[in-house]
Amino acid sequence: MAGTLYVVGTPIGNLSDFSPRAAQTLQDVDFIAAEDTRVTQKLLNHFQIKKPMVSYYQHNLRERGEVILSRIEAGENCAVVTDAGMPCISDPGEDLVFLCAERGISTVVIPGPSAAISALAISGLPTSRFSFEGFLSTNRKNRMEHLRQIVEDQHTLIFYEAPHKLVYTLQDMLEVLGDRRIALCRELTKLHEEVIRTTFSGALERYREKSPRGEYVLIVEGAPESETAPLSLAEAVEQVKALRASGLPVSEAARQVAKETGYKKGELYRLALE
Repeated sequence: MAGTLYVVGTPIGNLSDFSPRAAQTLQDVDFIAAEDTRVTQKLLNHFQIKKPMVSYYQHNLRERGEVILSRIEAGENCAVVTDAGMPCISDPGEDLVFLCAERGISTVVIPGPSAAISALAISGLPTSRFSFEGFLSTNRKNRMEHLRQIVEDQHTLIFYEAPHKLVYTLQDMLEVLGDRRIALCRELTKLHEEVIRTTFSGALERYREKSPRGEYVLIVEGAPESETAPLSLAEAVEQVKALRASGLPVSEAARQVAKETGYKKGELYRLALE
């Protein structure tokens, strides 16, 4: 009988945030798949857990994933952890869960802290709708393309960023997205936890004088709502009729207006002929 993969959340800074259930799970499984075994060993030592580990990270995920899956299929239970926070979110564990789902292997989640959600909760920006964008590319062309794809998204945006790339990222965000509100969250749950609520331009001014330190979660305001109210169906039909009067075939007029408004071409066509 196959074993189970346990997806176990670990602290993002404060070891007191490690849940009793998570500690018990690591104690009970047969082995642990860890992003960096040296980091996880410190966690295990703190909670007096002795358990064999295998390294599982971005550059060996598919080869090592097959080894891990073989052991689970043979009946062993495995816990996958990341260095900090919930595994499988912008993390190699995603591929391991995918392989388990593909092969019908049981997976169980042991929830824990998440830097992205923790930062969002204290950002002071809207939280009802948000998009996790992870790390932007180190390649500027790809980074700019990513930002252009989300420039019109109205929900709050969440990014991770390293200190040595922060200023370049803020400059590109200002250029593509415009000067929006942003919360820069660092050292979450640690002694020097800091949340800076400002704008892109304000953040750039700050970090021209003070070098960024620590890993950042960036919570970015979404695009403003369009000032143009959507057309009603009746107004859309009038547009079709106006285009028809100017000499455009009614079918083509209905197609153009449907594309611009989201209404169905057939419905616009029928109403314009009535």
